[in-house]
Amino acid sequence: MKLPSGILVLTVLSFATSCARKPASISALQPTAYGNAIVESSGDKQVAQIGATLHDPVVVQVNDDKGNAVTGALVEFSAASGVVFDPVSALTDSSGQVTTNVSLGGMSGRYELTASTFDKSHKPIEVKINETALGYQQTLGRQLNEKYCERCHNPESTVERVSNYDNLAVKPHPFNEGGTLNKFTDADLTAIISYGGPALNKSALMPAWGNTLSKAEIQGLIAYIRAVSDPPLHGSEATFKSN
Repeated sequence: MKLPSGILVLTVLSFATSCARKPASISALQPTAYGNAIVESSGDKQVAQIGATLHDPVVVQVNDDKGNAVTGALVEFSAASGVVFDPVSALTDSSGQVTTNVSLGGMSGRYELTASTFDKSHKPIEVKINETALGYQQTLGRQLNEKYCERCHNPESTVERVSNYDNLAVKPHPFNEGGTLNKFTDADLTAIISYGGPALNKSALMPAWGNTLSKAEIQGLIAYIRAVSDPPLHGSEATFKSN
């Protein structure tokens, strides 16, 4: 049977519209339970080069009002433009946790990540997670730290490096110890790195590196110290938050 032209046009348009419409229920994750709190389990305060994937995944956990893990709660991740989550959302597993791999954005600075869920009343519950992306100069400083500094300034030993921290009578400050190192100006840090601890009436166990490191390398090391400072030095780094 031949359809009138007007009906035929409406039929074609209706078919095209239905094909273009994305069914909301197919890809949407549906929670089977709800919690009262969401907490960071691991992955906070990592450092990576701009655009790189963090070494460790970010893990968050949803708990009920008694602190028990909740299975089947929906967790969604968000951050500033350029940050990539894999996955960006998921349901909590039998331990109440969701794990995501995070690639940082293309600008150096501190990135605030948000992991969110909902309680039974659909009220959003969030936890903030902070990571740091290093630019070229800061990455150079990180490499110099790993080569020359970390054995004494980092109290934690690894498979690749045994810490000398506990063997020193005067304990060096870890580079992320912002409460102390933020009190030093860049000129102070340049002096103590170049000429050793006595340059600022500090311990002689801090050797002089001025004959080993170039001025550009010393500046890179200082830039790295500022980047990983906790708490951050006021105004030293940009902070990128969720849109």
